[in-house]
Parts: sequence; structure tokens; C-alpha cells
Amino acid sequence: MKKPPLLSLFLPLLLSLGACGARHQEQAELHIFAAVSMTETINQIIADYKTQSPDVIIVPTYDSSGTLLTQIQEGADCDLFISASPKQLDALDETGSLLEGTRVDLLENKVTLAVPQGNPKGVEGFDQLAQLLESGDVLLAVGNSDVPVGQYTKKIFAYYSLDETSLAGALTYGSNVKEVTTQVSEGTVDCGIIYATDAVSAGLTVVDTATVEMCGQVIYPAAVLADSRHPDEARAFLAYLQTNHSAKVFEGVGFTALN
Repeated sequence: MKKPPLLSLFLPLLLSLGACGARHQEQAELHIFAAVSMTETINQIIADYKTQSPDVIIVPTYDSSGTLLTQIQEGADCDLFISASPKQLDALDETGSLLEGTRVDLLENKVTLAVPQGNPKGVEGFDQLAQLLESGDVLLAVGNSDVPVGQYTKKIFAYYSLDETSLAGALTYGSNVKEVTTQVSEGTVDCGIIYATDAVSAGLTVVDTATVEMCGQVIYPAAVLADSRHPDEARAFLAYLQTNHSAKVFEGVGFTALN
């Protein structure tokens, strides 16, 4: 019996390997920059999205929105940016750095006053906090002035006519909201001003929530970058962030989905 040529034996295997190589080459690596307060939710959504779009690899970077903005302006590889404040996207919009028609207001958060387990100092709310700060009877953790949570805090101080410079001994700072949250969780401070979502994720008690009159709305906008290497895939993931499935993930920690 005549044996088949070796090529005919190995041809199916070669074709299979070639197809795998082609699929591998077609994978898109998306770099997502997101406010650090979104760490848990975005990680979960990325894992869910992988089952739907296995050829898209999503690499997230989390930090304060101000730091992320600086990295983007310095040339960091970023396809999609989600900020904890419109200010950062406004800065990119002004320089034409956002892909036209992709910017959306994705989520709303709340600014809260959270306390450590047991609330040792008996902090009850923002009205009482203002009095405690002026008398020096409380140690409050806040965000730096260059990060959104710190900027919202400054508005709250202004609302109560508090002079931050005179409160130096009553304040500690964090370079992002996670650092502030950690100080509260570890009980190294009496209270902290953080987002509602971070309080939920850390299991902290919220004693008060800032009103719109106190600090404005806390809007998280998102947009694809104009120089994205994978604009179609970035648009698709942004659209997925606006689905009912993603909304449930966001709302599970206290965000309000706006789309």
C-alpha cells in the first residue's frame, strides 16, 4: 500500500498553527486609564468582557485622575480614559486629544464622610465636623489638592467657610482616594472624606453625604483618545461600560450609571 506524502500528513497541522498565529496577531491590547476609585468595578467588568471578546486584551492603569492626565500628556500609551472629574477630560478636549464623538458622562459618585470601625470620636456629619476641625478635636484624612476627591473637599471647606491653612494640624493627606480610605480603615485618623464607592468597597461606615450645594456633582466622564492604536476596540469597550450588565456592577458599589 502506497504511503501518503508527508506534506499531506502535516498540512492540516500547519494550517491549524497558521490560523492560531493569525488569531494571535489580530489581538488588540487596549490600555485603559481609570480613576483609582474604579479599581474593583473595572477589574470585574474586564473579566466579564473577556468572555465576550477574547481577542481583546485590556491592560488597566489606576491612579488619581490628575496623575493619569499627566501621564497621558507626557505620551503614555492610553486608548480610553475614565476620570473622576470632568476637569481632566476638559484639559484633553482643549488640545484635541479626544476622539471626536466618544466623550460621555459615564457615572455619578457621591462624596462622603466615613469613619473607622466603632467611630471612636463619635463623628456625626459634616456640620459637626466643621466645628471639630475648628476646635482641633478631630484628625481628618483628605485628598491632595491635585486629585478630584481633594478638589471636592476644598469645595466643602469653602461651603463651611473653613480656612484649610489654619487647619494644618487637623488634616492628613493622601495622593489618591485609596490612600485616604486606607487611613480611615486602619484607624490612623478619626474620619476621612472619600467617595461613597470607596466606603462600600472598604466596608466603612458613612455618617454623612455631601450635597450638590456643598461640592457639586461628582461626574465620571470617559472618552477614547484621538491617538488610540485601537479606536474601534476602545469604542466597543466604552459601549460595553454603558450596558445594563456593567451598570449593575457599578451600582453594586454605589455608583449611579448615567447611560
